[in-house]
Amino acid sequence: MSDRIKVLPQYLLPKRALTEFAGRVAGAKGGASTTRLIQWFVKKYGVNMDEALDPDVHSYASFNEFFTRPLRDGVRPLADADFICPVDGAISQFGEVKDHQIFQAKGHNFTTAALVGGDDTLAAHFQHGSFANLYLSPKDYHRIHMPCDGTLTRMIYVPGALFSVNPTTARGIPGLFARNERVVCVFDSKEHGPFVMVLVGATIVGSMETVWHGVVNPPRARDVREWTYPAGEVALRKGEEMGRFLLGSTVVMLFQPGVISFNPEWGPQRSIRLGEAMGVKPAA
Repeated sequence: MSDRIKVLPQYLLPKRALTEFAGRVAGAKGGASTTRLIQWFVKKYGVNMDEALDPDVHSYASFNEFFTRPLRDGVRPLADADFICPVDGAISQFGEVKDHQIFQAKGHNFTTAALVGGDDTLAAHFQHGSFANLYLSPKDYHRIHMPCDGTLTRMIYVPGALFSVNPTTARGIPGLFARNERVVCVFDSKEHGPFVMVLVGATIVGSMETVWHGVVNPPRARDVREWTYPAGEVALRKGEEMGRFLLGSTVVMLFQPGVISFNPEWGPQRSIRLGEAMGVKPAA
């Protein structure tokens, strides 16, 4: 069965209603019921609780507290590299932005302008630059960290669909990451220039948060919303947390031309861990 056929039911599912229901369940403090849900989830997805700061599943008052659990110090050391991997997960795709197009999967591309909410001026910075699409599965650690030092300049909420973002869906739905709800975070780096981190929502992703704003969604607005930040107000160091997902999703990053040469060990579908080397700045 082709991937396009496999994803057809997603067009019919009440994705927003499912996501809102999942958000209420995940945020509920249900005592023993919450603990049973967490125990089921850990067993089903093989979550490694030994890495958690608090490995006791009974200690989490809500599923959201469990899902966004912090890690123990030292379990994700930062590589000595110009750019580190910002998440645990798997590589969906990465490479060069060609003619404003980002490669999603065989037969599917989407434009940088569509990804960032239609801002052609912002998108133009990344023509012939580099991109990386990184998928976080349910079992993964779901906090997102900085790949390099950066100062926040803008945040843009872009309303959209709530398709799943798993590998099958990425192969089956055109323009997936530029169709789904997303939060576009625009940073500037003294060493590397402007770069973008896009947090892509999905079915059952109850909300997305950033460390400077808190919960961005819900509420789910119908129109694009934007926030701007004075220089230096939000400055984050490489490896610092910048946001988190409540349930799994995808991060898309954009860099200008000549800024990053990706780790030669990277390849599509490869598992990745926060802190490993993502790339280096090419020699002048």
